[in-house]
Amino acid sequence: MTLQHAKIPAELLHRQMTLVFEAWGLPKDDAAVTADVLTKADLMGIDSHGITLLPLYDELIRSGRVEPKAQVAVARSFGAMALIDGGGGFGQAPSIRAMDLAIQKARAFGIGAVGVRNSNHYGAAGIYALRAAQSGLIGLSTSAVYKPSIVPVFGREPRLGTNPIGFAAPGRDNRPFLLDMATSTIAIGKLKLAAREGKRLPAGWVLDREGQPQHDPEQALADRLMTPLGGSREMGGHKGYGLAAMVEVLSTLLPGASYAPLRDANAGRFDVGHFHMAIHPDAFREEGEFARDLDAFIDCLHATRPADESQPVLVPGDPEHETYRRRSREGVPVPRSLMQVVEGIARECGADFLLA
Repeated sequence: MTLQHAKIPAELLHRQMTLVFEAWGLPKDDAAVTADVLTKADLMGIDSHGITLLPLYDELIRSGRVEPKAQVAVARSFGAMALIDGGGGFGQAPSIRAMDLAIQKARAFGIGAVGVRNSNHYGAAGIYALRAAQSGLIGLSTSAVYKPSIVPVFGREPRLGTNPIGFAAPGRDNRPFLLDMATSTIAIGKLKLAAREGKRLPAGWVLDREGQPQHDPEQALADRLMTPLGGSREMGGHKGYGLAAMVEVLSTLLPGASYAPLRDANAGRFDVGHFHMAIHPDAFREEGEFARDLDAFIDCLHATRPADESQPVLVPGDPEHETYRRRSREGVPVPRSLMQVVEGIARECGADFLLA
């Protein structure tokens, strides 16, 4: 750890963010839930979706794009399905409620699917999927975003967001299988981190206005011309494009949220949509059989002979689980430059600053 970073206990990060959210006007429970999702992202090493989001959220509050006193409510419910209205607030509180409702329905029906409309940025998709897995269920979470940034293959304009997918499944002895991915080659948050740290972007992440590789993170953030997962058509970019479009169908069209390229830029709030699903393995198998077989599957993947003996084969979720364990013990590394920004945000909204 360099002098440019400080290691902050997770409990302190959570408290700092909770104070800021409460000062912005979020209901007490929603402020704690929102801070919890961001803190978990930092603990898991998903640094682009943790406390580094505070400057973006401050901007959304100031611009009126987020209703801090949002009232989250169930708008429709039918058997194993439901729809939640996020009230125009941040996406974490309605998404936690949606996944919890999906879990409840899955226990009753074997499957539960809950859409969310009238929401906003919801953080790391894997956290919601993992919530289901930690309850013994298979979890799926997807989200649209408020601004298009993925350029379709053969196109020159952005038409889709980075549209993340989170998927998690519970084993018995192994830690949950956890897939958390953007459908772009790289997440927007990674560009922000590169810009903050002064790093050049590798070829293939984003395009410039002429369709050539863009290496400047500041310009990349301004243009938002990102490649779909895979990059070019020859490298499988059409598959990432298809996945991003699939997420849009589930997260936007199904719950009736707003499709970003067709949204009126002056309409105020963004009306972002999400989709959360929980599946009960015991609806398919005898109790414990799925977890047993998932353990065997994970063990088989881990046992793959590595190409380089110094780098063993990993299973999706391994880096996040290990980082969570280490950072829970050692603290979360936070750039001092970000701490200064957070201090300014806290001062402006009247919250105590705890990270000094």
